Order: sequence, then C-alpha cells, then structure tokens
Amino acid sequence: QVQLVESGGSLVQPGGSLKLSCAASGIFSSTAMGWYRQAPGKQRELVARISRGGSTNYADSVKGRFTISRDYVKNTVYLQMNSLKPEDTAVYYCNAFQFGVDYWGKGTLVTVSS
Repeated sequence: QVQLVESGGSLVQPGGSLKLSCAASGIFSSTAMGWYRQAPGKQRELVARISRGGSTNYADSVKGRFTISRDYVKNTVYLQMNSLKPEDTAVYYCNAFQFGVDYWGKGTLVTVSS
C-alpha cells in the first residue's frame, strides 16, 4: 500500500527558507517522485520532479530557488525552498507515479507573508 506523508510546511517571511519532507512507503526506488502545489483559486501545478535516474526538472518560477532531492535509504523526498516569495504560498503535495498510477499525499501548507 502506497502512503505519502508530507511535513515541514509553515509560515515564513519573504526571503526565508523552508525544507519540506515527504516520507514514502510502498514506493520502489525506481519510481519518479515530485512536488506539486496548489494556491487558492488556482490549479495544481508541478513544482519539481526527480526521475528514477535522479535527473530533476523544475517549474520556471522556482528554478534557482528550489531544490528537490531524495534519500533512497529513508525513502524520503525533500524540497529545499530558498528566497521564498508571497506567490509561493500554496498547499504543497508530494506525488509518486508508480505502475501507471498517480499517488498523492494530503499536502502541507506553506504561507509566505510578512
């Protein structure tokens, strides 16, 4: 059974940093994983993904500020977010795409505000 549990969301000031974690169970190390976000009134969008081979891709809006990484021993995916902006405010969701099925966590709220 696949389970994704996000943590690390918080209120942070503009320019600050946060690190999100996604603890995964039931996921093979070869499964691509990623982070998505959904702001109020907007559609869910891709933030960053890490492939089975370790290659990464990012939304243009976060390139140079966010870094996705993966600990294969802990089966955990991270999203390091630096230089946060108010427009980064959203619920962040962990995603795993395994055997043709999308799995989602329940999300963690990130609020960037002074």
